[in-house]
Amino acid sequence: MIAEFSIVPIGLGESLSAHVARAFEVIESSGVAFEHHAMGTNLEGDWDEVMDVIKACRDSLLETSGRVSLSIKIDDRKGTRNRLERKVESARRKMQH
Repeated sequence: MIAEFSIVPIGLGESLSAHVARAFEVIESSGVAFEHHAMGTNLEGDWDEVMDVIKACRDSLLETSGRVSLSIKIDDRKGTRNRLERKVESARRKMQH
């Protein structure tokens, strides 16, 4: 399964990078495959491990904020692994130059 998610603490001002860094620490220490991008993070793994990481990020941000906004998009496909890299590589191979 691949999950794309973004999490934003509410009511803490305009610059949120310090709070995002807290979520990054949770993600990077989880052992789950990930890719950070400008608008969120992609995680790849089984349902429970991915959702555990998202919950841990939520819990971490709620330590310093009374409210968070969380968006999750999931692509769940049986029997596949390493799709984070393979999906992008497949599309790039099909690009016309």
